[in-house]
Amino acid sequence: MVPEFLTIAEAGALIGKRELSPVELVESRLARIEQIDGKLNSFIRLLGDQALAAARSAEAEIMAGHYRGPMHRIPIGLKDIYETRGVPTTGHSKVLLDQVPQRDATSVRRLAEAGAIVMGKLATHEFAFGGPSFDLPWPPARNPWDTSRFTGGSSSGTGAAVAAGLVLGGTGSDTGGSIRGPAAFCGLAGLKPSYGRISRAGILPLAFSLDHAGPMTWTAEDCAIMLQAMAGYDAADPASANRPVPDYRAALSSDVKGLKIGLVRQFYETDNPANEPTQRGVAGAVKVLEELGCSVRELRLSPLADWAACGIIIMLSEGYAIHEATLREKFVDYGEAFRDRMALATLITGGDYVQALRRRRELAAELAAAMADLDLVMTAAAPSEAPPIDAVGKFAIFERPSLTMPFNVCGTPAMSVCCGYTEESLPLAFQLAGRPFDEATVLKAAHAYERATPWRSIRPRFV
Repeated sequence: MVPEFLTIAEAGALIGKRELSPVELVESRLARIEQIDGKLNSFIRLLGDQALAAARSAEAEIMAGHYRGPMHRIPIGLKDIYETRGVPTTGHSKVLLDQVPQRDATSVRRLAEAGAIVMGKLATHEFAFGGPSFDLPWPPARNPWDTSRFTGGSSSGTGAAVAAGLVLGGTGSDTGGSIRGPAAFCGLAGLKPSYGRISRAGILPLAFSLDHAGPMTWTAEDCAIMLQAMAGYDAADPASANRPVPDYRAALSSDVKGLKIGLVRQFYETDNPANEPTQRGVAGAVKVLEELGCSVRELRLSPLADWAACGIIIMLSEGYAIHEATLREKFVDYGEAFRDRMALATLITGGDYVQALRRRRELAAELAAAMADLDLVMTAAAPSEAPPIDAVGKFAIFERPSLTMPFNVCGTPAMSVCCGYTEESLPLAFQLAGRPFDEATVLKAAHAYERATPWRSIRPRFV
């Protein structure tokens, strides 16, 4: 019998030993989706027949000795802003309800070339902006730890599907925290790579200079495996970086002893005060990392409000530039939350946008200088556990300065790492951020922490 929950690494090992077939694995995920997803709404389009055909093909390839790597035969889901040839890509919006792309996004093609099996398209918040809406063509995804709770956004369906074991990994996007937020609330390992590390060609944009694509999985090791398949230069994305791609999984095996980490307490103690369970979780994570041989010292940066205001002005300005014509033509086809949030962009002047860009350069320089003698920066990933889904207002993302936005403003790699659970069994998380294009160190520290703690052995249970 196929286990309820498997990581990418575990499934790969079982298949490699001929103890599990790709067909059995996909069939087990389809059965689990049928059993559970009616409560979660993580999928908006299931591609069951295609997934089974791909699994049979993968099995035949492996039997013939053609092994493509650790993503070969692994069932994943795609956030529905990743274009898929011949399959609708809607952004979870009525506006693009009938859009059927003629080619795959670059990252989707690369995952397919690595042998991944796409199970379907996953829920998002409309055009990857903000929080849950109840007036869209599909309902919002719900948190598998407690279906009355918020998943975080905007990679909501990916957060729910991976945590619930419906897929072994999934794609997300992160403009101000849309990978790390759902990862924190759903208990995942969610990585926002460096700006330019993964091509965004064929991914519906929200803000050109803040958008990042990345993996969402159960463990840091699985993040490394997915990142390996997705990363690399692509001339089709003007922001793509022509930088060497290291062996991320191999880097996990090295020691973390001697790593220097700057702890930004002010972000979650005063600037956006975290609740007591979160503060205890971060403090416990610091202790574990120190016991592993890392050196942790306090680091002060500009107030979190500066980072958040800078990022929000840029995000709204660039988002409005993308959607302005359609908003004028089809305003009521958008959900209320999206259109009302985006309407705020009309109050931002060209001068405001330019000043935000200038402030961004100052903040990026500040972080770079602060990290001159540091390997990583650490802070909370979210100020609390997941709130009730019906308590998240349409302007919630503007009410408190985002703990995740600083690393979008700077374009540096940042990752959400689970650091325990509340008494109600809701996940808590901290954040690790690294120097540009040093995802390997972020993943290595996260992996070492996961191996030293029991949190990856705890999964949501369904009655």
